[in-house]
Amino acid sequence: MAPSLDFSQWWSKDTRKGTPVVVTMENPNYSVVEIDGPDAAFRPVEKSRGKNAKQVTWVLLLKAHRAVGCVASLATFLWALLGAIKKRLIFRQGVSMDNEKMGKGKALFTVIKMFLVTALAILAFELVAYFKGWHYFRNPHLHMPRTSDIQSLFHMVYVAWLTFRADYVAPTIQALSTFCVVLFLIQSVDRLVLCFGCFWIKYKKIKPRIEGNQFESDDVEGSSFEYPMVLVQIPMCNEKEVYEQSISAVCQLDWPKDRFLIQVLDDSDDESIQYLIKAEVSEWRQKGINIVYRHRLVRTGYKAGNLKSAMGCDYVKDYEFVAIFDADFQPNPDFLKTTVPHFKDNPNLGLVQARWAFVNKNENLLTRLQNINLSFHFEVEQQVNGVFLSFFGFNGTAGVWRIKALEESGGWLERTTVEDMDIAVRAHLNGWKFIFLNDVKVLCEVPESYEAYRKQQHRWHSGPMQLFRLCLPAIIKSKVHLVLKLFFQVF
Repeated sequence: MAPSLDFSQWWSKDTRKGTPVVVTMENPNYSVVEIDGPDAAFRPVEKSRGKNAKQVTWVLLLKAHRAVGCVASLATFLWALLGAIKKRLIFRQGVSMDNEKMGKGKALFTVIKMFLVTALAILAFELVAYFKGWHYFRNPHLHMPRTSDIQSLFHMVYVAWLTFRADYVAPTIQALSTFCVVLFLIQSVDRLVLCFGCFWIKYKKIKPRIEGNQFESDDVEGSSFEYPMVLVQIPMCNEKEVYEQSISAVCQLDWPKDRFLIQVLDDSDDESIQYLIKAEVSEWRQKGINIVYRHRLVRTGYKAGNLKSAMGCDYVKDYEFVAIFDADFQPNPDFLKTTVPHFKDNPNLGLVQARWAFVNKNENLLTRLQNINLSFHFEVEQQVNGVFLSFFGFNGTAGVWRIKALEESGGWLERTTVEDMDIAVRAHLNGWKFIFLNDVKVLCEVPESYEAYRKQQHRWHSGPMQLFRLCLPAIIKSKVHLVLKLFFQVF
């Protein structure tokens, strides 16, 4: 009779040897069953599944190498993070600080360092407890071991930490999570309202319109509305690549030559660049353009300090409006004629903001993404807020301010890196209105490299929370409807 080849029969065949022995422990909850007899320890192991001592050693060394590499990478990251925090809080990247601010920066850096060290200690604590098998729970309460089960003081501390974590840490994290969800819902509602507002503006064809007579000729005497005095400012710092085209575009503005003055506010620390900008200014002055060159010896406050210094000149009192263009912006010749007339018969208007248009928006994927993001910002956010709220954040360039609005709002301050948002909030709290012109575009460039984009975003996002903290007392003292506006705008 042929042997059976049924695999199930072969698998169920009893191949065990020896007599089963049951070993009873002191703790009745556990028992060990010895399957094989005493000779099982000397039974040869299959060669296909065996591992010699050398292989095990290499495996352990490889795992140890990976663990050391992870620890080294984590230490390097934390060291670099602490260095960046220290540089940011204490030294402020070259900004001069008094002793009081320096002391506050060191104190804050110490608190952050202690927080990181505590977090690392807790993480190490949790890892050790995990590998020792102490991370058990019983639904719905923590498992509290008996006194006889506590093997060390470390175990006792860990049990106390579990109790503290369940009673205090977990509720705090849940509350923060709920707060983040609420903020997300608020932002989602805000974006939805903005989209509906943009649709309504397009449907009704709502846009700011100039009331009264416009400028049709350069004949000041024959016009029923006299051209106002306009000050044009171009703040720049080491702008070797773009200074020439910016100065050229501003000097070609279609405005009576005796009714506006151009200030080139150069904060460059490179003497060769200073010489080039001076030569460009001198060339346009010889062509009959009313243009001056200013360079500060003490370069404090960055752009805010530069603008503040320029507004302190004695001749500024003769001008009614000030137009601001960054060094990489090129306004069209009719820019002043399409923006300044909005101030006529509108004494509460403090700012007219134009839209940005990008000459390099199709350069690469990064510029395309920035064009989409900024287009949404201009097309939806600023246009809707300008129409329905008469308030939005000043973009820092391509805008015309009423000088009286700047002076009554406190002027340019050097307390934050977002001086444009700062002056906009203070001006709105003082009752000034803003207008955004979506159809008036000023050419500029977006960063084409990731490093330039990272620096720009850092500059744009490092100051809003600090500004909100500084402006919070003034916001609280203001009217309720202003508080609601600023809440949605700042966040």
